[in-house]
Amino acid sequence: MTTYKTLALAAVLSIGMAQSLAFAQADDDDDAKAAPEPKAAMQAKPPAITRASKNVPELILGSKDDEFTVNQKDFELVAGQGYRWKITSAAGLEYKFVTDLFRNVWMNQIVINDLEVHMDGGPAWLEFDSPGTINVQFTAVRPGKYTWSVPDLADKGMKGTITIK
Repeated sequence: MTTYKTLALAAVLSIGMAQSLAFAQADDDDDAKAAPEPKAAMQAKPPAITRASKNVPELILGSKDDEFTVNQKDFELVAGQGYRWKITSAAGLEYKFVTDLFRNVWMNQIVINDLEVHMDGGPAWLEFDSPGTINVQFTAVRPGKYTWSVPDLADKGMKGTITIK
């Protein structure tokens, strides 16, 4: 019985000492005060990740004046953030939108005319047979640089990059 009491007392004392050492360590943590972060490092921090999905700037393929134009070629995303991306065909051509991004994100859904497609994995491509918008909702999970293109029209400038930091 005395062995049990001795062990119990030793356990209580060791917990108390561990806590006091932890508090002492927290008080001694003044390294951040001694050396401020360089301005370049402070500016390089990615935006805060939120629980709500953010909108990616809409990608518009073609226009009434130029079937081979795009409104934006390069996009930057943050790993861990949810996104909604509108991809619109604004011209009369058939566009086959291909990207390796869809294999490197967590796909939530694709919405076309208020009809939702939920899947277990990403689509191979999105095809526009006529003008319209496809909304893609996903979470960026794998940092890297990905490409998008309309393969038959990439040489006319219908291509770009998507960077996940």
